[in-house]
Amino acid sequence: MGVGPGDPELLTIAAVRAVEQAEVVAYPVGREGGTGMALTIAERWLKPDQQRLPLLFPMVAEAGPRIDAWRCAADRLAQLVGEGRRVVLLCEGDVSLFATGSYVQLALRERHPDLPFRLVPGIPAVCAAAAAAPSQGLDLPLAFQQEGLLIRPCPESSAPLEALLQVAEENHTVLGLIKVGMRWPWVRTVLQRRNLLEQAVFAQRVGWPDQWIARAAEVSEETKPYFSLLLIRQFWPQVLP
Repeated sequence: MGVGPGDPELLTIAAVRAVEQAEVVAYPVGREGGTGMALTIAERWLKPDQQRLPLLFPMVAEAGPRIDAWRCAADRLAQLVGEGRRVVLLCEGDVSLFATGSYVQLALRERHPDLPFRLVPGIPAVCAAAAAAPSQGLDLPLAFQQEGLLIRPCPESSAPLEALLQVAEENHTVLGLIKVGMRWPWVRTVLQRRNLLEQAVFAQRVGWPDQWIARAAEVSEETKPYFSLLLIRQFWPQVLP
């Protein structure tokens, strides 16, 4: 179940109902004893008598520990459902977009093919950022009519980003780059070189109380938090109000 980017008010009615009806609320954590951002977002809607189940998904590059974690999570959830419990798994943002829940979904399908489940979509941070930008006087619709929209993690170096920007410009595609944080200093240089700083919107910790949204030209070149993103529009339709 997607719980959106940070603001509890951005949970859908379907998501709130799913939480309220659950007996067990499972949520991802990156380390033992951690709280998890998804739980923090949804906590307003939880009840005292609900069981809270942290599921450990280690933030490591090695495939083995991650595969084991997905399978263990799927087995634990299947066990609870088999006992007749109503279970919900919280996922930050949308449940199908860069989501840990997507791996659990595939593990459930592979290991427990007869287990019924449903996905409840959530609001992605890119969409929430575009909606919040006008409050800062920044209008950046994500796509008009025949335009494209590409949401992806920020490339690891400048050359792939340059190529991505070139292809996006040629194909009238708006870019939503997530996980900009530590890459921002050199990303800013690329945008400056391509005269895009005035046209790009920088958003940091979207949906949280310390949310910050600004024109990229106004953002200093220091490294930013992990949950930072960019919206880059290199063109506008010829016909506008």
